[in-house]
Amino acid sequence: MEKFRAIPPGFMTVGEVARKMNTTVRTLQYYDKEGILCPSTESEGGRRLYTYKDIVKLHQIQQLKYLGFSLADIKTRLVTLDSPQEIATALAEQAQIMQEKIAGLNAALKAIELLREEVLKMPTVDFEKYAAIIISLQMNNEYYGLIKYFDTDDISYFSKRFDEKSATKFVAAINTLLGKAIKFQKEGVLPESAKGQQFAAEMWAKMMEFTGGDMKQMVKLTKLLENVDDNDQWKKKQEQANIFIEPALGIYLSKQGINPFAEEEL
Repeated sequence: MEKFRAIPPGFMTVGEVARKMNTTVRTLQYYDKEGILCPSTESEGGRRLYTYKDIVKLHQIQQLKYLGFSLADIKTRLVTLDSPQEIATALAEQAQIMQEKIAGLNAALKAIELLREEVLKMPTVDFEKYAAIIISLQMNNEYYGLIKYFDTDDISYFSKRFDEKSATKFVAAINTLLGKAIKFQKEGVLPESAKGQQFAAEMWAKMMEFTGGDMKQMVKLTKLLENVDDNDQWKKKQEQANIFIEPALGIYLSKQGINPFAEEEL
């Protein structure tokens, strides 16, 4: 690196560049340290000096940062791009990354708005329920609103039984069964038919999976769902599905000799 006693025409100090390019001295020093943008020369007194060519490069760095490129990308990859096609490919990849970030932010915003609605429906502050609702929203569980009806023991019980993967799979299966029940009801499928009883067996298996076969939890869950607000979107769908589910399940359990409420009746 060539050294000069004084600052010759065409050269600028780090402070001058910072003011001209609306950045900070600290930022330029960091770029220098990381090898992203190093001054072209140095004065005899040790002052780092930049040229207009350096300013052009700094302008490029600023624009690439605006487009969302990381400093690591700018340093290790973008400076090596030599053709329009390579640059276009890099920009396409960056666009995909930004689209994914936007989708993530939109999902987070939706979760915030939905959580706010649920918070206002709860009489007291309950951060454990808030956390459970957020997790449910992240899994795209349309039944997230039911969580506000659960008590702390319920949330603890079911969180121990399901992780995110198994819970997502379970919710998808329940959605499929509810949709099938509504479809069967509209098509006039009889609850006592072979198709109806096969459905009942599948539904009962899912109910047992959810409660771990604990009849006390089954009874508690049934009572809890009876108290769901009539305006709740889930209850409307469930009531429509229950037109088929209740008689089909009643016949199935009777044939199996199962009475989920036996302990309660004793």
